[in-house]
Amino acid sequence: MKPRITVVGSVNMDLVFRTPRMPAVGETMHGHEFRQIPGGKGANQAVAAARQGADVAFVGAVGNDGFGAFSRNCLANEGIELSHLAIVDGVATGVAGILVDDAGNNSIVLAAGANATVSTMQIEAASASIAAASLLLCQLETPLESVVRAIEIARQHGVQVVLNPAPAQDLSNALLNQVNYLIVNETEAAQLSGVAVTDQGSAETASQKLLQRGVGTVLLTMGEHGVLITESSGSQYIPAVKVKVVDTTAAGDTFVGAFAVGIANGLSVFNASCEAQFAAALTVTQLGAQTSIPHRADVLEFMSASKAA
Repeated sequence: MKPRITVVGSVNMDLVFRTPRMPAVGETMHGHEFRQIPGGKGANQAVAAARQGADVAFVGAVGNDGFGAFSRNCLANEGIELSHLAIVDGVATGVAGILVDDAGNNSIVLAAGANATVSTMQIEAASASIAAASLLLCQLETPLESVVRAIEIARQHGVQVVLNPAPAQDLSNALLNQVNYLIVNETEAAQLSGVAVTDQGSAETASQKLLQRGVGTVLLTMGEHGVLITESSGSQYIPAVKVKVVDTTAAGDTFVGAFAVGIANGLSVFNASCEAQFAAALTVTQLGAQTSIPHRADVLEFMSASKAA
């Protein structure tokens, strides 16, 4: 049976510009190309989970506009259940302006739009979907109070919680204590732990601080430098899978979605993280957010080829 994952999160339309480099303040420069690609951390993670074989339900909001209709259709085409994806009149669908340079690095500016309307009332209406899930997956591109309520409902029904606290913001110990798996990058880990993450040693220190704040397991993703898993029993480091980088957009979201499916399928944290690393590596070889997220068969083939090499 497919694992059931409920995602509470954001939907954005990504407006992607390829540039030779990042422009300086006040500078106008010619780019290589422009593409319009469906994104948003919540939607990306939902798509990643669906493509890794999960039965996914999504809770969020879009505007009653062209971007919203397009995004909704893209999610529906992935087989994602959308009865709790609200269509909000008078508010634009969320938008992300993304610059991607020739080295594959990106800079992103968000306009939340309808994502900011996801309320605790909407979460309450979706409580049955949360309670029926194997796992709840959340990020922070929707209002924090709604994320908090979703996590409370999940824990009341014995549902495991994966939280990707991005964009970074301060969180209470009471919230972190309800999180089974916290997936952070260096910036998010530093903000939540008070420890600047500059190498593997400081990454371990920051992760231990987060355990002390109540988190069950910390996964600190460090891009090309791999991922550090920290539990009460100790830390394990998994190196990144080496590939040619085209665009790092959605690599983190792919890792989160794939990891969630692995955990929901009963894999160990280490094995779920290894599979998620391969999925994220495939993502960076393609341009865009949801357009770059791999399917399960592609990940398995890539893993098999890597072991044979």
